[in-house]
Amino acid sequence: MSDDIRETPVSLSGNIQDRFKINMPVFIVPILAALGLVLIGDFSTWATLTLAGLAMGMMVFVMASGLTLVFGLMDVLNFGHGAFISIGAFVGATILLALGSWTGVDSLWLNLAAVGLAVVGAMAVSGALGLFFERVIVRPVYGAHLKQILITMGGLIVAEEVIHMIWGPNAIPLPRPLALQGAWSIGDIVVEKYRVAAVVIGLLLFLAMRWVFNRTRLGLLIRAGVEDGEMVEALGYRINRIFILVFVAGSALAALGGVMWGLYDEIITAQIGMNILILVFIVVIIGGLGSVEGCFIGAMLVGLMANYTGYLAPKVALGSNILLMVAVLMWRPAGLLPVSKR
Repeated sequence: MSDDIRETPVSLSGNIQDRFKINMPVFIVPILAALGLVLIGDFSTWATLTLAGLAMGMMVFVMASGLTLVFGLMDVLNFGHGAFISIGAFVGATILLALGSWTGVDSLWLNLAAVGLAVVGAMAVSGALGLFFERVIVRPVYGAHLKQILITMGGLIVAEEVIHMIWGPNAIPLPRPLALQGAWSIGDIVVEKYRVAAVVIGLLLFLAMRWVFNRTRLGLLIRAGVEDGEMVEALGYRINRIFILVFVAGSALAALGGVMWGLYDEIITAQIGMNILILVFIVVIIGGLGSVEGCFIGAMLVGLMANYTGYLAPKVALGSNILLMVAVLMWRPAGLLPVSKR
């Protein structure tokens, strides 16, 4: 009896330490934010940069979440993900520019309706393109990562040329609706309206994805498919249909992120997907392949790092996220919150 009593505190202590190690990545974002405050020194500047970083991170998360789902469930390295970002941005821009009479008036509801229609149209087109992409391009190369990289990169290049054919080679200005222009001033802190909207959308998407994965039958099947696809098939479920659904959903999310990024920059080019794809892959790798929660944390880290270093050391800013990825992988080679693979 006395031996059992002596062993119990040690066991509890070990469990607490294990849980702390597992959950440690959750604390990295506030740690980075606190370090940024110390280095920047001025609270108002820090708050403005932090909001900008979170907004940037949320937009990258929207695009990266689809890619990490595709890899986590389907084991597909889809470099063509950038094509869905670009196509979504251009389709959304076309709809927004056509609804100039809605976006150019001082009416919140008309502005939001125009953005909503643009997002729905962009997601529908990119989702359909994703279905075609999976059926024709990706399906023949399941299980062959090198072939996946080559053929999906080719698909991205073809998509850029198609954009040149349809929309032309020139950049297209994409002004924000009036309701999303300007900023609020809270003392010395400048809060841009659009960045607040981007943070809200990103948070809502993250919460919605967590609800789907943790509270619905579909989410259970997706998570089970990530862990052991053969067992899911043995239970009588059509894992291939889940593959298609996830790929289409990931393509649609890329389009949503493309529209958000286009409004963020207020200009779009055919290379928008290719340029953002680098950040997207950094976020997916940092977070842990297949992990939505890790992707969310990684995206916030990337956004904050880019904005803090851009202010403190502009010459380092271009490579700051590469350095961040190297540091994370040296600490956790599988990423912050990796999903155990079959």
